[in-house]
Amino acid sequence: MKDKKQKFETNDDNKIEIERLDKRSNKTVEPDTENKDQAISGVNEIQGNVIKEIEAKLEEALNRISELEDINKDLNERLLRRAAEFENYKRRTENDQLNFIKYAAENFIKKIIPVYNDLQRSLQHTEKSNNGKSLAEGLKLVFDKFSKVLEEQGVKKIETVGKEFDFNLHEALLQQQAPGVEANTVIEEVEPGYIYKDKVLIHAKVIVNTGHADADTSGSEKAEEGK
Repeated sequence: MKDKKQKFETNDDNKIEIERLDKRSNKTVEPDTENKDQAISGVNEIQGNVIKEIEAKLEEALNRISELEDINKDLNERLLRRAAEFENYKRRTENDQLNFIKYAAENFIKKIIPVYNDLQRSLQHTEKSNNGKSLAEGLKLVFDKFSKVLEEQGVKKIETVGKEFDFNLHEALLQQQAPGVEANTVIEEVEPGYIYKDKVLIHAKVIVNTGHADADTSGSEKAEEGK
């Protein structure tokens, strides 16, 4: 009987102990649940802040892209305008160059036309008059006027007779002996030459002294003296 009672009491004690443990277990679980909720809440808050920050940066990037697209569009339009202006300038320049080449002698022709008219009047006057002196004077006036026009344009006649032969200016057609003249000297002009500013337009055609005439003469005189 005593053993049964002790066993019963033991069972009651176990029951009490189990109830106590259950209560402790319930008390222990409740704080863990709260912390978990707080942790989840904190994570959600962090995620929300990160998402907001990403969205803000994305919006900023989109605005920057839109701004750059506007700048790029403006630059493209300006580039197209500049390209069109350059093409127009290039076309005008090419036309100006072609016209310049085509009408390069315009001013010169304007200046020689009066000379041409004077020459025509002189010829007409010659047909009506047989006065040779008047013809010569008229032609002399035309020649002087024409020479002046050429000089104004930078055209000069190359000096020849009495000058030392210069292959840059002269073209030797013949070589002759000329007593009393230094060797390699121009003794006659066959056709005049001209210089335009600093460029030779036409070489003067000349005859040049060989320089042997004096030597041959002096040699023959010495031979006669020896006899």
